[in-house]
Amino acid sequence: MQDPNSSERIQRVRIGLTGLAFVFLLVLLGTAVSRSGDDPASRGGPANGLVNGAEPEEPLAQIGVAPGQSSSQNGAGDSAPTP
Repeated sequence: MQDPNSSERIQRVRIGLTGLAFVFLLVLLGTAVSRSGDDPASRGGPANGLVNGAEPEEPLAQIGVAPGQSSSQNGAGDSAPTP
């Protein structure tokens, strides 16, 4: 038969694991609830900001730059390009 210290230790481990599982489920539930408000389909608006099939705007094109262009091609250079 087990001594009293062993059964008390097992009971404490069970209580600890039960508490840990409860906290895990509580955090999981909180995350699910908070993410459900971020869903664009739930707001009734168009997905990804697209209206009437319009193309998404490029952030680099909005500020007048594009990847791979040299400074003389995008108008930022002071002198004419050299051949």
